[in-house]
Amino acid sequence: MELLVASAIGLLTAGGVYLILRLRTFPVIVGLSLLSYAVNLFIFASGRLAIGLPPIWSKTAAGYTDPLVQALVLTAIVISFGMTAVIVMMGLGAYLEAGDDRIDIDRSAAEENEDARR
Repeated sequence: MELLVASAIGLLTAGGVYLILRLRTFPVIVGLSLLSYAVNLFIFASGRLAIGLPPIWSKTAAGYTDPLVQALVLTAIVISFGMTAVIVMMGLGAYLEAGDDRIDIDRSAAEENEDARR
C-alpha cells in the first residue's frame, strides 16, 4: 500500500511540474492543482492515520488518530481552491487583454498579434 501511495504522489508531482513548465495558461493552472493534490496526499499519508480509531484520546479506546493532519489537509484544500479561482480569473483576464494565452509573450509578439487583429 505504501508503494501505491508513494507512486501516486510521485506521478502527481511529476505531472504537475511538467504542466507548470508549459507555455500556456490552462496547463499551468492544472499543474498547480496537481501539485496541491500531491502535497495534500503527502501530508495525509505522513499522518499515519489508523482506521477505526477515534480522533480524541479516551481510556476505553485502544489508541487514537491524530486530527491535526486532517485539519491541515482540509485547510490546504480550501486554500488551493481559492488560489485556483484567483489564478483562473487572472489567466482569463490576461487572455482577454492580450488575445492569447501564452505565458511568455514578449513585446514583438504582442505587437504582431495586435497588427493581425487590425
